[in-house]
Amino acid sequence: MALFEYFPNYIWNLSVAIAMESGGKIGEIVDMCQPIKDAANSGADAGTPQFMKQWAAMGDKLLELAAEDEAKGRNFSASNKLERASLYLITAERMQGHGHPGRKETFAKAREAFDRSTRLGQLNRERVEIPLETGTMPALWTRAPGDGPKPAVVFCNGLDSNKELLYWTRLPEELARRGISTLCVDQPGSGEALRLQGLPVDPHSESWASKAVDWLEQQPDVAADKIGMTGISLGGHFAPRAVAYEPRFASGAVWGANHNWREVQDKRMEREGENPVPHYWAHVHWAFGAEGQEDFLEKSTDMNLNGHMDRIKVPFLVTHGANDRQISPGYADDLYDQLVNSPRREKVVFTRREGGVEHVGADNMAYGLDLLSDWFAETLGGNTGAA
Repeated sequence: MALFEYFPNYIWNLSVAIAMESGGKIGEIVDMCQPIKDAANSGADAGTPQFMKQWAAMGDKLLELAAEDEAKGRNFSASNKLERASLYLITAERMQGHGHPGRKETFAKAREAFDRSTRLGQLNRERVEIPLETGTMPALWTRAPGDGPKPAVVFCNGLDSNKELLYWTRLPEELARRGISTLCVDQPGSGEALRLQGLPVDPHSESWASKAVDWLEQQPDVAADKIGMTGISLGGHFAPRAVAYEPRFASGAVWGANHNWREVQDKRMEREGENPVPHYWAHVHWAFGAEGQEDFLEKSTDMNLNGHMDRIKVPFLVTHGANDRQISPGYADDLYDQLVNSPRREKVVFTRREGGVEHVGADNMAYGLDLLSDWFAETLGGNTGAA
């Protein structure tokens, strides 16, 4: 397998791989993982308190080291350490079950470190709040350089990610390099929207994606006719659905197809495929605001793109990993085949030749990153670096 497999279970290895791809340092990761290697033998759920303890401890140490740098006026170095502290704290938090002791405090500490890193590092990202019908959608806004209106892309979460992890994919950085701004959102059911406001998943993603477009249209540095939409993991449901029902989107893409996620739940009940997080069923009940399994299954009925994709009339890119152990590559075929009215559709399944074969390229995000960045540059009028 291409995934770095330090532990005997997929879920723990996936979290480690995501942390590595998000800017974690291998020496720090090994130091966190060595003491809990045996704990992983008890299954994905049982040892998560030990996981949190080790990863949160590394985060705390980096917070102390960052404070030492800041006291010396070394703000850029402090920012670098705060980034990794936030990453490790977020990783520790997302591995816990809903309501686990310390989870709320760990998330707050991670957010504070991230925001402080932004300020000290003078980083190209701004926290914004998108008004929704109920509550708000917290987001990170990364501007493309230069004067005048620029294209923009809305980038949404999967089931268990957040806007900070979206930022750490480096897609906002690569899009900015190509002259495109990025809005990373904590849509309902994810990140702060779920944790701090209790906003559950809305399968009809156009309801909140349209609010993101409303906000972008109000920004003087955004070209309103050049707005794209993409999503990662379960965002492979949200992005196509939003592009299908929000006609102001000019281009779309998925970083991992999720064409019939409701069907995936039936398979998971039969123990087919891997779960993305420990305490999986408790997590999805929380994310969907469900009172149990039957209620969850009812609330997730519309997590199915069949019958909707013929509404997409703009360019659309489908990507997937050939060895995705969570979501079958066959769902990428379904999505692509149903894009019958897209004027430019493309499907890329990453293989061992280039890497990125695991779920959303957790083994190597570089190829998906390059492809999505170039796709939006080509379809929204950005710059691919061609002479």
